[in-house]
Amino acid sequence: MVKLLFVFLGSFWLACGNTQEVAQKETATSEQKVETVQVITSDTIDLEGTVVPSEEIKESEPPIEEVVTEKEKSVAPTESLQEEPEVMENTISLPNHELWNTLLTTYVNDKGDVDYKSFLNDISSLEEYLGHLAENSPKKDWSKNEKLAYYINLYNAATVKLILDNYPTKSIKDIKNPWGKDWVKIGKGLLSLGDIEHKVLRKMNEPRIHFAINCASFSCPKLLNKAFTASQMEAQLQKTTHDFINDKTRNIISKHKIQLSNIFKWYKKDFTENGSLIDYIKPYTEVNIDVDTDINYLKYDWNLNEAQ
Repeated sequence: MVKLLFVFLGSFWLACGNTQEVAQKETATSEQKVETVQVITSDTIDLEGTVVPSEEIKESEPPIEEVVTEKEKSVAPTESLQEEPEVMENTISLPNHELWNTLLTTYVNDKGDVDYKSFLNDISSLEEYLGHLAENSPKKDWSKNEKLAYYINLYNAATVKLILDNYPTKSIKDIKNPWGKDWVKIGKGLLSLGDIEHKVLRKMNEPRIHFAINCASFSCPKLLNKAFTASQMEAQLQKTTHDFINDKTRNIISKHKIQLSNIFKWYKKDFTENGSLIDYIKPYTEVNIDVDTDINYLKYDWNLNEAQ
């Protein structure tokens, strides 16, 4: 009887020992699994391309399998993700004005008059160019001449588009609110023609812009039949200013009598920051104007600058 009791107790102790050993093995296995999870998640990338250390991953994050899948989809390292937008920015930031240049040489003559009737057949190309400008709006690192080329071309192209959208018309002033309506797209915003002229171009401390932008009227400075470019900006501004001041249909200048365009009256302060109107005009004319010559202003012709 006593012998049977010892056999029973020995079997019980052996069973307990086996149970404890199994529990220890299961614990070790669990710890090994935890270490494996930490290795997988230590260099995972979240949905925004940012490296997330394992200790920062919260319970609300996607399961490990989903995170690894996102990592595998992102072939380039994190450094490449940071550099790629910069490369793209430099590639597309400067617009190409060749399409506008082609349209100008096709539909605008040397006098600056526009064949609007024929231009209507190519309005889709004009819309394409304006869309191109909208998608490539000015950046802070652009030079002054690059910005001038952008906004001068934009103003002129948008003005032509406004006329074509309301053609036939005898004058831009027959169109409702032609300079005050916000419709010209730049990036994600909209500006009016008036905003482009007064809030952008006139703020750039370059009064010659008044001879580069065209308001689709005969008394306006003629529409140059070439696109403005940053590389040719100085020469183009000099040409448009010289041509306008010496155009006898727009300004009549003699030694003792001057009749100027109303542009010099409307924007007088832009031209007289460093002297009088006569001081501004003198470098562009061969006429020896008397300093005390009286200045009068000609009637402005708002009729459409349409080629006859």
